[in-house]
Amino acid sequence: MTALDAAQAALAAEHAAVYGYGVVGGRIGETRRAEATAAYEAHRARRDVLRRAVRDLGGEPVAAAAGYELPFAVPDGAAAVRLAAVLEDRVAGVYSDLVRAAEGPLRRDAAAALREAAVRAVRWRGSDVTFPGLAERA
Repeated sequence: MTALDAAQAALAAEHAAVYGYGVVGGRIGETRRAEATAAYEAHRARRDVLRRAVRDLGGEPVAAAAGYELPFAVPDGAAAVRLAAVLEDRVAGVYSDLVRAAEGPLRRDAAAALREAAVRAVRWRGSDVTFPGLAERA
């Protein structure tokens, strides 16, 4: 996988995460709403950085889809918390690919994004995984 392919995949995952956090925000309880809002804003910021990175690599940034299929129904706050953890796991997975494919500042940014997603996943899930970004590939 080239750095451009990995950056495009990470950008697509960030688009999906932004959409997903819109769903989370609509269902999450008041006690965790600030956490969901912070994650939403973090993914929007990462998305914007990736758009620039894709252009710097000579590509045209992949556009967001009009909608995304959720992995399960999200009727309440508990399901919203589970969705947030899944979103973070998925984002961590694509950032692990970008860490492998990239060099220099892009690789450092990808490693930081992987770490941030892993930390958010632990907070949402309440437990960790041994190798963040790789667990969902098992």
